[in-house]
Amino acid sequence: MVLLFGIGLLGKALEALCTYLRVKHHFPAPHIEYVLWAILIGLAISNTIGLSRWFRPGVATYELWLKLGIVLVGAKFLMQDVLHIGGLSLMLVAVELVLSLSVMHLLGRIFKLPPKLTSLLAIGSSICGVTAIMAAQGAIEPDEEDTSTAIAAILTLGAIALFTFPAIGHALHMGDQAYGMWTGLAVDNTAEATVTGALYSETAGRFAVLAKTARSAFIGFVVLAYAVYWSSRGQAAVVEHKGRFLWEKFPKFILGFLAISVLATSGFFSAGQLSSLSNLSKWSFLPAFAGVGLRTNLRDLVGQGWRPLVVGILGEIFIALITLGLVYWSYNHGVPR
Repeated sequence: MVLLFGIGLLGKALEALCTYLRVKHHFPAPHIEYVLWAILIGLAISNTIGLSRWFRPGVATYELWLKLGIVLVGAKFLMQDVLHIGGLSLMLVAVELVLSLSVMHLLGRIFKLPPKLTSLLAIGSSICGVTAIMAAQGAIEPDEEDTSTAIAAILTLGAIALFTFPAIGHALHMGDQAYGMWTGLAVDNTAEATVTGALYSETAGRFAVLAKTARSAFIGFVVLAYAVYWSSRGQAAVVEHKGRFLWEKFPKFILGFLAISVLATSGFFSAGQLSSLSNLSKWSFLPAFAGVGLRTNLRDLVGQGWRPLVVGILGEIFIALITLGLVYWSYNHGVPR
């Protein structure tokens, strides 16, 4: 955990140093925000010297910090905004889910991937990346190699999104809200979606969280559908209590996000307390962003073959283009900016 916070603070220091050199000494220092510095430092460590096993339990807490940050971001949304934009997100997510699952399975058949690997890639790309894959692992009982291959492919695609999505957004002159919605719909992992939005602007980061949260709410239903399918084929355990299964898979941090939003809307917090909650969310995201880089090891793809990555890339390009079109259509038909 000290490593996570240390990398995050180092990223803040590097951002401040580069700003100082540019402003005070007109030195051509790179204009890179701390978010990207933290990721780059984490990537450098994980893909060179690697992580000792002593650090791995602490680094794994990055997801806890991420979820805490998302819960606290709820203080920046009034409930009427959550209901309005969240309703739009749910509609767009439903379309994205159907298209993503269909395309991934089609590509899996074309490239002759193992059926359960195709299922994992489809689940990961349609919902919330690694979290969805891990939720599905116990439900559809894939081979360990299929799970590791799907995770490596999704993480690699998430790392690519960090650098491509902001560039595309700026090239298209997208507004903060529209870009954030697109990011939340198209980027798989919750961490990478949050970061990719924040790299564009703080406002884009908030709306990326809102869209991604709406997308994550479907995880239980999608995993349940796959569990029932594979159990019907005699290749997974039978799901006896579907209601309990849905509750176990449902991401509880969404309830925290909504609760904080309700309290903020009702006037429960003072202006100073809202400012403090906003500050706390940034501190929570600090180690989460560092964890994104530390847990992405590009060498995991070596020896796994090129087909899963190709399927993932083609599927992600399709999803990105479709969701971009959906967002453009939505924001040209009366969605408030």
